[in-house]
Amino acid sequence: METLTLSSPHISSLTADDVAKLAARLEQDDYNNPFEGLNDWHLLRAIAFQRPELVEPYVYLLDLEAYDEA
Repeated sequence: METLTLSSPHISSLTADDVAKLAARLEQDDYNNPFEGLNDWHLLRAIAFQRPELVEPYVYLLDLEAYDEA
């Protein structure tokens, strides 16, 4: 299984195809250990903050909810 790292320069070079592959891995949830899945989830989350346009079709995988901090 191919894993990606969480570096900002790396995130800036990701393509829509890279993010689609990441999302497919998360949807399949077929990891050797729970940490691989968690790493992919954190990577998708980091991409969502830095390049939200790439994550828009897969935001449901992040299970983000709006919170009222007031």
